[in-house]
Amino acid sequence: MIAAPLLRIGLLAASLAVLLAFDAQAAQAAPTPAKNAASATAPDGQHDFDWEIGAWKTRVSRLQSPLSGSQTWVELEGTTVVRKLFDGRANLAELDIAGPSGRIQGISLRLYEPQTRQWNINYASLRSGTLTAPIAGAFKNGRGEFFGRDSLDGRPILVRFVIECATRDVCRFEQAFSADDGKSWELNWIATDSRIADSAPH
Repeated sequence: MIAAPLLRIGLLAASLAVLLAFDAQAAQAAPTPAKNAASATAPDGQHDFDWEIGAWKTRVSRLQSPLSGSQTWVELEGTTVVRKLFDGRANLAELDIAGPSGRIQGISLRLYEPQTRQWNINYASLRSGTLTAPIAGAFKNGRGEFFGRDSLDGRPILVRFVIECATRDVCRFEQAFSADDGKSWELNWIATDSRIADSAPH
């Protein structure tokens, strides 16, 4: 009467030991995620957007119909106001530009991810009221590069966003799309910001 339960317990313990050994081997063989590897060497960039806090005059050239073969560009002008959140670990940029093609109002929420030492940029147009897919990246030698996946008219695309400043008070923002997984890129947004004030208006 006692032997059968003991045998079952012994078999269960042996099976558990095999499973634990298998899990340990699998964990050792599993590759380290790229984000974790990058965080070990990347500099702490949680203040990389501090330079942008304030009010800016914004001039935009926008490709009217990206990835359609059209070369029609439109011009818009207005302001960008950037506010610091949580001591620089996040910020909010408010864009308000207009031109003959209409008005664009939107907000860009930038969030610093300390584990990867990268920034996640999330944009929402006030017209749609929804966030686009986020893009992620970092600054290196004063140049910010951010990438992400999104869709355009139901077609999957890659998005690239680049930030470069000629001086402390003049900065350029470029957005490009790729429909062939990064083999080629089409520029569709060029914004030049000129500083108006060092702090955002209340």
